[in-house]
Amino acid sequence: MTTLADLGVSIGRLPSGPTGSVIDVPGAGLGHATVVYDDAPPPEGRGIARTGVTVVHPGGDAWASPVPAGVALLNGAGELTSRSQVDEWGVVETPVFLTSTMQVGRVYDAACDVLMADQPLIGVEDVVIPTVGECDDSWLSDPRHRHVTRDDVEAAYRAAIASAGSSSPPLQGAVGAGTGMSCYSWKGGIGTASRVLPDGHVVGVVLLCNFGQWDRLTIAGVPVGMLMGRPDHVPPPPAGSCLGVVVTDAPIDHHGCERLATRIGLGLARTGSTAHHASGEIFIALANGLRAPRGTRTAVAPIGGRELDPYFEAVVDASEEAVINALLSAHDVTGVGGATVPALPVDQIVRLLDEHHAGEGR
Repeated sequence: MTTLADLGVSIGRLPSGPTGSVIDVPGAGLGHATVVYDDAPPPEGRGIARTGVTVVHPGGDAWASPVPAGVALLNGAGELTSRSQVDEWGVVETPVFLTSTMQVGRVYDAACDVLMADQPLIGVEDVVIPTVGECDDSWLSDPRHRHVTRDDVEAAYRAAIASAGSSSPPLQGAVGAGTGMSCYSWKGGIGTASRVLPDGHVVGVVLLCNFGQWDRLTIAGVPVGMLMGRPDHVPPPPAGSCLGVVVTDAPIDHHGCERLATRIGLGLARTGSTAHHASGEIFIALANGLRAPRGTRTAVAPIGGRELDPYFEAVVDASEEAVINALLSAHDVTGVGGATVPALPVDQIVRLLDEHHAGEGR
């Protein structure tokens, strides 16, 4: 797995956390279940699977202690369940489950089962509304069979819990929900990055990257897509989606979270995104600092106004980096109909970045 930091390239002024990922946020976790197999087409078999599920966990029991949250849409051709609850109540009560478009219902059902197993009061004192987001991986994975199972959802959920506090960076690229995703005509998937704020709080970003076309790819300000030229392989359609998640330990309320979520779009734009008509850029931010037991409120004062400026900077920079990490970490994937999406050629990217910096006299 290669990341932008491995290339010696940094984005912005704020430092990254020790793993350069969302798990740098205290309590937060990131887990995957990757589903890959080749079978006969339905109904005889299960089809071709290049898919999976990824869980972004804010930490703790989100049902017993809901998490202040906010949602922002850059382009809404996609789905994020619980959005109306977030708009109305300003909280989420589950981790964020990521998968592919036609598996949202299956993952939602499985999430209910998994969450009830951990919290016996769900369905007794109150119901739960899982937060499930999607991107379309049908360029590489057969969507006519919903490949993700309850066991896969539980595996990703347990892996997310286990990753909290780890010193090892989580997997990125063609893993979990990112297995069948493409980005800027190359293999995309899951990307994550973190930033540490001057006040000591941490911002982590996780992106499910499935968008863009080759000639717009920009890395650290360098138009590498145009410099590389048209890829030799048949690229996926330029539309697509990006499901983005921000997690922070700061005391930020619903409105502040909405503002944080919006800034993901600025990070995507730096890499070349224009949010196509058929693309679903849907973003959610979660902030642990104002959490309180269900039905109560905390007395902690939220961060607001100009105090949010460094947090906006952190989200923009981490989002830009997360896109590039998804590309650099991915591997070649061949799927439905023999379609192949290769990984971004890292050696060529390094050469182009070096040449650009040499031309600037660095």
